[in-house]
Amino acid sequence: MLNLSSLASDCGITHTTARRWISILEASFLVLLLRPHHVNLGKRLIKSPKLYFLDTGLLCFLLGIRSPEEIVHHAQRGAIFETLVVSELMKNFLHRGDLPDLFFWRDSTGREVDFVIDLGKQRIGIEAKSAQTIAADFFDHLRYWRRLSGRSRPTCALIYGGDRRYVDDDVAVHPWHVL
Repeated sequence: MLNLSSLASDCGITHTTARRWISILEASFLVLLLRPHHVNLGKRLIKSPKLYFLDTGLLCFLLGIRSPEEIVHHAQRGAIFETLVVSELMKNFLHRGDLPDLFFWRDSTGREVDFVIDLGKQRIGIEAKSAQTIAADFFDHLRYWRRLSGRSRPTCALIYGGDRRYVDDDVAVHPWHVL
């Protein structure tokens, strides 16, 4: 989650300067500010954007990761994987000439769907998990979000670090390399 005040304080700059620098990084396609999805689902929602580096190589360099082997046990492995997924989703849209309506959803209790693609009449919820095997709780937030969505039962997908592709309770499970 982006906290501009905290970022500005850490860098010793003003809030306004931090916002301008983020704007330049965003215009240069180095970072993405992913906005929260604000469809009223009857819950208090988080309104701060999430900040992603679109270049996972640059992200790993900034984290001090110098080889692929180091990622396996790195504390930020999940965040790096999430960054890879959002970067590939953005590329898929932009390469087709589409502007993506890509968001995330999070309520005040911490339930979160990593990515929500809003196609107007249809919404797609996507979770990104770096694990190579699937755990049952990976689907919890998608199912919760789907229940809140009511009659317009959205499509849900899970992108993970493994190799199998299948469907689990109407959630499409895809390996990372299909992106």
